[in-house]
Amino acid sequence: MKTEIENLIIKFLTNEANLCELQQLEMWISNPDNESLFLEYIKTNNSINRAIFRYNKNDAKVNVISFIRRERNILNKRRRIKNYKRYAAAAVIFVILSTTLYINNGLLDSDSIDKTPVTESYIIEPGTDKATLILEDGSVVALEKGSSFQTQSISSNGKQIVYEEQGQSSKKIAYNILNIPRGGQFHLKLSDGTEVLLNSESQLKYPVSFSDGKTRKVELIYGEAYFNVSPSTEHHGAKFEVVNNAQKVVVIGTQFNIKAYKDEANIYTTLVEGKVQINSSTVKQILLPNQQSKLNIVNNEMSVDIVDVENETSWIKGIFSFKGKPLKDIMKVISRWYDIDIIFENKDLESIKFKGTLDKNQAIEEVLSIMKSNSINDYELNDKTIIIK
Repeated sequence: MKTEIENLIIKFLTNEANLCELQQLEMWISNPDNESLFLEYIKTNNSINRAIFRYNKNDAKVNVISFIRRERNILNKRRRIKNYKRYAAAAVIFVILSTTLYINNGLLDSDSIDKTPVTESYIIEPGTDKATLILEDGSVVALEKGSSFQTQSISSNGKQIVYEEQGQSSKKIAYNILNIPRGGQFHLKLSDGTEVLLNSESQLKYPVSFSDGKTRKVELIYGEAYFNVSPSTEHHGAKFEVVNNAQKVVVIGTQFNIKAYKDEANIYTTLVEGKVQINSSTVKQILLPNQQSKLNIVNNEMSVDIVDVENETSWIKGIFSFKGKPLKDIMKVISRWYDIDIIFENKDLESIKFKGTLDKNQAIEEVLSIMKSNSINDYELNDKTIIIK
């Protein structure tokens, strides 16, 4: 067994371990019964001072597990990082030695090592497909990868939920609510064929089935959603509307994005294709493709700008594209996706502009490293809170 584990560690260091082997190594390291063998192997192969390593053994074990999980996610997503083999070996050696070890050959010193504490209970993962479905009777169904849900008119494979066309002629309309938590996203196909992708920390209320010939209406209670609307010509001329507490979007065309988060003072509606009309309590505004309306919910003032729709809707393609946005706004997006809290120790950094593209599947450490090389001085990771310095 010892030889088998040694081989696994070597394959891990040389980037030759597959998903099954990574999972096996993680489980082995996590088992307290294997701690002595784990320490023996590390000390033997790295000539680590016994007293120093005994002081850091828990940090070493937690850091190795954390790194394995990140690499397993990378394999799962079939991503590859430039110079990966060199990076993987150096990074694993780094986390094994822990944040306070001194390397005798001078390659690392205490000032160059990231002293960020890592807690096993708070390994930060990128967001994934997950949601909570609230049915008409108030019952709650958890939707996530690896799970399924099925009724006569609803089906979910854990990545999306689909409603079948039923035809609604009665006056009573049944509503469901799809709630997306922080660190989640989910795809919804309504009974009329309209497709909706909901971003993190969002909630949508909608009919299980629409009434024939009547306006198809859904409510974006809060959050962000991208709509690809089934045209009214396929539904006896029935319009499609998206409402919330500050505006109503009457859909004349097909594809648009609405961002209406609870902690933001503005609602942004971005038109990709077709035409929509934005109605607020004081304004009516037609949007054309590549236009974005900004409605201030405090004073009801609305402005319209030409925007890069690819940039504004990049989140639906699995990337974050930031072009000259303030760091404060960017960190709101990051905090929702990774389900973390972010504090600016230096408030001046909030207005710093950042330009760049980030993969939504990147580890949070990679994201922060990019930020550090461009915009911020340093950061501290404390459980699920990031302090920007």
